Amino acid sequence: MSLLIVFVAIIILILLITWTKINTFLAFIVVCIFAGLALQLPPNAIMSSIEKGMGDMLGSLVIIIALGAMLGKQVAASGAAQQIAQSLVQAFGKKYIVWALTLTGFVVGIPLFYGVGFVLMVPLIFSVTYRYQLPAVATGLPLLASLSVTHGFLPPHPSPSALVALFHANMGLTLLYGLIIAIPTVIIAGPIFSSSLKKIVSTPLPAFQIQLIDAEKLPGIFVSFIIPLIPVILIGLTTGIQSLNHTNSFLYRFSGFMGNPSVALLIALAAATFYLKGPEQESVAVIMNRYGEAVKDVVMILLIIGGAGSLKEILTQSGISNEIVHILEGTAIPPLVLGWLIAALIRVCVGSSTVAGLTTAGILIPYITAQGVNTNLMVLSIGAGSLFFSHVNDPGFWMFKEYFNVSIKDTFKSWSVMESIVSILGLAGVLLLHLFV
Repeated sequence: MSLLIVFVAIIILILLITWTKINTFLAFIVVCIFAGLALQLPPNAIMSSIEKGMGDMLGSLVIIIALGAMLGKQVAASGAAQQIAQSLVQAFGKKYIVWALTLTGFVVGIPLFYGVGFVLMVPLIFSVTYRYQLPAVATGLPLLASLSVTHGFLPPHPSPSALVALFHANMGLTLLYGLIIAIPTVIIAGPIFSSSLKKIVSTPLPAFQIQLIDAEKLPGIFVSFIIPLIPVILIGLTTGIQSLNHTNSFLYRFSGFMGNPSVALLIALAAATFYLKGPEQESVAVIMNRYGEAVKDVVMILLIIGGAGSLKEILTQSGISNEIVHILEGTAIPPLVLGWLIAALIRVCVGSSTVAGLTTAGILIPYITAQGVNTNLMVLSIGAGSLFFSHVNDPGFWMFKEYFNVSIKDTFKSWSVMESIVSILGLAGVLLLHLFV
């Protein structure tokens, strides 16, 4: 009966989000209350569990997500992202322009949240395709594949960061493994797959063009590239240093501080504040106002992540988690495949990769602990599953369709297939890494 209640709760969550169009955060709270009552938790303990779950989840993530939003906003507003794109296009030349855009998406996608990166990069795609008379979908999709992969696989993006916190995984190792899997995934789902889409007709709407900054007013090439990559560099160095040093050494402790995601992002943000001031050389006050706006952009993401933490706590307090463990222990499906499969099913039903990833984590946490699964790889497996088959219930599907002005059929043939390739290759990469780590 308890398992039936959990199943019904997840179905209700899906229906509230997709059918009734209720705000995702509110849907999580309603489902938490329903699940708590149905699982016979004391009524006075339900809200306490919701608050505890939300606090535990957000405690380690608010700083990361808020600083990440600020950094992404400044990289975009200062023209650094435009500089990255233009520099790579000039370096690669027309013949390899698709590879230049792919690399642009990867570099820009690390600090930028997916929605911000999409809105910022698509007009740049249009300007490149118009200048060189190239097919917009075949040329631009690889860049969007890069954005999707960084969004689903790499901290400090919200979903992988939240999964790292939930599973008590190692942020540095997860980032390292994510990069190893991400590079071949982007190549196959991007330039290789998009080469089959050259016949798709796309006439981008003028309304979606943005005003580009004059080339002479853009920030320097070096700072444009290095500042967005500071968190990756610091976290990566920390992982390497700590693997070679004793835990009591000064270098081990100091690198642990500098490589902490929050500290790494704070350093990157400080660098962006003073070295990426935009074409108008904005004052610190103007930049701080922009940071305030950036936080507003991610408030709903934070609330959704908190709601997922609340559902996890309700399941834990009810004892249902132990029942799920016993059932899953008898299944023949490998844990890493199981995590991918559950996330993919929820993604197809709900449309949100963040909801899919965090809901899956809440279900599987006790099982993963009992099985002794590599938590770093589980973060990536669930992240890959949460990207599977974007379709009509995913806002990203419609953003692609409307921005590129293509038919629904062509959106399925390009966007939906690309997301599915990213998801399946992500799982394949996880299973391959599992053989060696």
